[in-house]
Amino acid sequence: MRITGGKARGIPLSLPKGDAVRPATDAMRQAVFSSLAARVEGARFLDLFAGSGAYGLEALSRGAQGGMFVEKDGRTAGFIRQNIAAVCKSLGRPPTDLTVINADATAVPLAGEVPDLVFIDPPYEIIREIAPKLFTRLDALLAAKPDPVIVFEMPGECELTPAGWTCVKRLGKGARQPTVAFFKKAPASPAAG
Repeated sequence: MRITGGKARGIPLSLPKGDAVRPATDAMRQAVFSSLAARVEGARFLDLFAGSGAYGLEALSRGAQGGMFVEKDGRTAGFIRQNIAAVCKSLGRPPTDLTVINADATAVPLAGEVPDLVFIDPPYEIIREIAPKLFTRLDALLAAKPDPVIVFEMPGECELTPAGWTCVKRLGKGARQPTVAFFKKAPASPAAG
């Protein structure tokens, strides 16, 4: 598994052995970042259920300013720190403005600079349980941003319709296949007059 684009392209990412992490494929990340295009440059990100940190590090390689990785498993969070060091070395920049939080992504207090991009790649079996809670928390966190994007990886058979958000694009297809949904704030309905 490697960074697929940007200045750190080709840098390998370390993962814990076993099935503790189901990383986004290189092809899926490449498709996601092609879709995000110019939105990445100078952006701040929040990478929830970060695993290897691939989504956030891909954003960093492609010009993001910085962000936060949230990963519950302590051992896996250690791999994110190694991957940050490798990508930052390749970029010739210090790892400042990058934070790794070892905590449950559904419960961690989301503080600091408000992100422009939120990457969510949870274990598929908990998506239906956690999605409403996550979107409610992100509503509050992202209220100050005019046009944030939530990038949510899920299996093809999963459909999410969070209140206040609209799925504007979906990459991938097929039941039990990884897909990515892009959510933007739903347009405010005009006040009745």
